[in-house]
Amino acid sequence: MRRFLVAVAALGICGLVAPARAADGNPSRGQRVFGGCAACHSLQPNRNMTGPSLAELWNRKSGSLASFTRYSPALKSSGIVWNDKTLDEWIKDPVRLIPDNQMTFQGIKNDQQRADLLAFLKQATQPGSAASQSAQQSGMSGGVPNLRTLEPEFRVRKITHCGDTYMVTTANGKTRGFWERNLRLKTDSSEDGPEKGAPALAPAGMIGDRADVIFSSPEEISSFISNGC
Repeated sequence: MRRFLVAVAALGICGLVAPARAADGNPSRGQRVFGGCAACHSLQPNRNMTGPSLAELWNRKSGSLASFTRYSPALKSSGIVWNDKTLDEWIKDPVRLIPDNQMTFQGIKNDQQRADLLAFLKQATQPGSAASQSAQQSGMSGGVPNLRTLEPEFRVRKITHCGDTYMVTTANGKTRGFWERNLRLKTDSSEDGPEKGAPALAPAGMIGDRADVIFSSPEEISSFISNGC
């Protein structure tokens, strides 16, 4: 009987350590895994993208970063504090941990990949982390270019609208037409966003027939675009 209880206790302990842990992971491999997260999450403090900055994430309450205003009600009301265990559960299956959250991510089911990612994040999210700076330099953190330092061909000087077409003139003197449904107007008010009066042109689409024009603020859009054929 005693041996049976010891065996049961041992199984219980194994169950406690089964989730992926940062201590079990490889940060170098985890940095590569983070490449899939970098399009939506920055490692720089208060630099928010589609999702909130991950800087100083450990021991932060879910939905509590003051500079990020797009948390889902489910995330804000969950009461979860981020640590090795909760982050492992979140990365594995976000919907299961917090139903009705708005993060469009299916999760990482591979235990080793999660452990590697956690090991990288635990280092990279610390203040002044060398891992964070390394990811930034390799273009993994943020994933968005500085729109104030673009080449002339990507700096917009003039936009006119005629019929169903936008004519976009860039700083290199060239003008190109886009079907109005293929040109998206966006804004970026961050420190990496364009300067006022100098929107950025970001080509898109498989055949280059689409593009984004990114302004410094919403107010700039209507004043910048003129009607004319």
